[in-house]
Amino acid sequence: MKYSFKNDYAEGAHPRILEALVQSNFTQQNGYGLDDYCKNAENLIQEIVNNPKAKVHFVSGGTQANLIVMSAFLRPHESVVSAETGHIFTNESGAIEATGHKVHGVETVDGKLRPLDIQKVIDVHQNIPHQVKQKLVYISNSTEVGTIYSKKELQDLHQFCQEKNLFLFMDGARLGHALTAETNDLTLEDIAKYTDAFYLGGTKNGALIGEAIVINNENLQKEFGFHLKQKGAMLAKGRLLGSQFQELLKDHLYFDLAKHANQQSMKIKSTFKEIGCEFLSETYTNQIFPILNQNQITKLSENFDFYVWKKIDEQKSAIRIITSWATNHEVVEEFINEIRNL
Repeated sequence: MKYSFKNDYAEGAHPRILEALVQSNFTQQNGYGLDDYCKNAENLIQEIVNNPKAKVHFVSGGTQANLIVMSAFLRPHESVVSAETGHIFTNESGAIEATGHKVHGVETVDGKLRPLDIQKVIDVHQNIPHQVKQKLVYISNSTEVGTIYSKKELQDLHQFCQEKNLFLFMDGARLGHALTAETNDLTLEDIAKYTDAFYLGGTKNGALIGEAIVINNENLQKEFGFHLKQKGAMLAKGRLLGSQFQELLKDHLYFDLAKHANQQSMKIKSTFKEIGCEFLSETYTNQIFPILNQNQITKLSENFDFYVWKKIDEQKSAIRIITSWATNHEVVEEFINEIRNL
């Protein structure tokens, strides 16, 4: 079987997660997120973001988190602005639209939204009440092309959204990787300060399943549980999610796992640079997008799996390589040797 660099959730879970689940297996707990583990994990997140008033809800996956947040925050006539590369615009099977909310896709050079991008959408939707009203801005960090937001960029978005009365929501499926990137200058406290809500991704960073939705805007916290229940996200065994996040947030494990994935990715990136490769985007996270010719892609795929991400021209395409918390040094060295022989 080929080693896969297709995604960062090909493995199960970090051993500490499994150990925690086994140790607590016969301890009886309340259901539906009212267990001790969910409460403890919420407290840990509140401490990290320095906001004791933040509300935390645990769900099983990212698409679920996105559709529940947006359907809960928006009125029927309100819409979402996203980069065209945004997960909700490209890879969630119309989940947001299925809740009744239009998603405006904006073309960007690096997967990141900026105030001017959002303003352009607002400007062409002024025929009120005959057009939908933009209300929520969706961003990903790290983005779907591996880039990250700087503190200044997030502050600018926050200020713009405040001025325009828009909600700012961050998809954090790979937030750990963004926060541990060597070029990052944001903290979780910053993200809580400058967004109305975000989620902390576990599925792609060592958990079996699970994302932690963090609602910072107190006006959006009320009755969120009804939306969880209606959308089938309120697990009777919510302890499964709480226990995992409780463990991930101990001793910096969450950030250590993400940092490991980034470091492995940067080793591979450096080797592609050695052989003269260009990249689809400049990234410092666990996703890289080297541009190769077809012969190189064919040769590299003999022993390794990855996605051919985007056709550049008739001869070349960008591939996507993703490392994970479990990507070991031996595999990386094997892959590096293959790259050097292209």
